[in-house]
Amino acid sequence: MGINFWRLLVGAATLNMFVSTGAFAAEKSKENNVVKDGTVVSLQYTLSGEDGKPIESNKGKDPLKYTQGSHQIVPGLEKGLAGMKVGEERRVKVKPEEGYGPVDPKGFQEFPKEKIPSEGLKVGAVLMAKGPQGQQVPVRVHEIKDKTVVLDLNHPMAGKTLVFDVKVLDVQPATVQPTQPTAPPQPTAPPQPAAPPQPAKPAQPAEPK
Repeated sequence: MGINFWRLLVGAATLNMFVSTGAFAAEKSKENNVVKDGTVVSLQYTLSGEDGKPIESNKGKDPLKYTQGSHQIVPGLEKGLAGMKVGEERRVKVKPEEGYGPVDPKGFQEFPKEKIPSEGLKVGAVLMAKGPQGQQVPVRVHEIKDKTVVLDLNHPMAGKTLVFDVKVLDVQPATVQPTQPTAPPQPTAPPQPAAPPQPAKPAQPAEPK
């Protein structure tokens, strides 16, 4: 029985195309497993201070999900995660400039002592203020004076170097366009007392006719 040379040639070409397509698909799959702009990342993390003392962790809890490149997390961490693959672990050190910023001297503001609840009249106490969207924002009592209390309205992590131990659990292509986040909410100042009303001027007597 004769061998059809052209059929063998076509079959070999088809097989080669199948192998090449499979390799391309595998390469594409690898690309999809890399953290890059537009991907939805599931992240496990432990946040510590520069002294190594743990501050926060989601180990054993639901992963943190965010869209890379949409500025939903601090810039230094987002930059450090770029290029990581599923299953990869890394330690990312974030300076204040790429974290929650330096401590702003304007964030220390004085308020009348009568506006502060009694339990907040001690240095280091944490009070809850309302942000611009009505959310609860923590503020710290920095100093207590005779008639006023100095509150620190800076973010609690401002001025600190942060250390993130992270593990990428999953990377998915974005299903929707990432939205630009709003700026981190700043706590609103307690309402200032209204200015006392000015007394009315006395009426001028009528001139005699």
